[in-house]
Amino acid sequence: MANFEMRVRPVEAGQGNIAVYGDDPAGTPDLVQFWPLGHTERRDPILEMRAEWGGRANPLVAALPSMLSIALADDPQVRRLSEILVEEARAARCGSDGALSRLCEVLIIHLMRREIERGSTSPGLVSGLSDNRLSRAIVAMHNDPGRRWNNRELADLSHLSLSRFAELFPLKVGLSPQAYLRKWRLTLARRDVEGGVQVQSVARKLGYSSAEALTHAFKREFGATPRNVRARQQASTAA
Repeated sequence: MANFEMRVRPVEAGQGNIAVYGDDPAGTPDLVQFWPLGHTERRDPILEMRAEWGGRANPLVAALPSMLSIALADDPQVRRLSEILVEEARAARCGSDGALSRLCEVLIIHLMRREIERGSTSPGLVSGLSDNRLSRAIVAMHNDPGRRWNNRELADLSHLSLSRFAELFPLKVGLSPQAYLRKWRLTLARRDVEGGVQVQSVARKLGYSSAEALTHAFKREFGATPRNVRARQQASTAA
């Protein structure tokens, strides 16, 4: 989800959404928990930070469970990463804040990859990404949303026949390929509009024929025009 920037920062106890826990006197990490859209629920973590990655506007964040948890005994790689993270926090050296942010980003990515690899029983983005065939098509649409993708191209990327791709994609993702692409484009359009980018520029970048075409699709999806959404965002920021 390179279209959404992840920001990680240290916070006071109880205000974070990613925490490292340990039960022994030395404070050796043995558990990591991440609440993508919430906040820590257990007390006394060894380390607590706040990670923001687009909130519900980021479809991957919105598709994740309310909490991701991993016992570090089950994953030596994540355990070592957690140990380095805690060591860096305790040392409080010059540049620690930046190092902590980068390490925390890597830790979160490991947690999400683990969730994706586990798959999902219900249709959605996590279920689609857990399928090694469909994930190629999903990543391609995410990386180049302005391209006029057709199902044949996406099926070829997935190494599936056109009919099998058209059947499997909605079963796993819950939307047809073209419906998913439209939703992804509009997700990015809203992010850009709220960030102050001109509608014409957004339309051009995301493959719409005109600003009017984007405005029509935008209003159908969100119930408001780009101009109204931008005005609300600016008013909220100024408040």
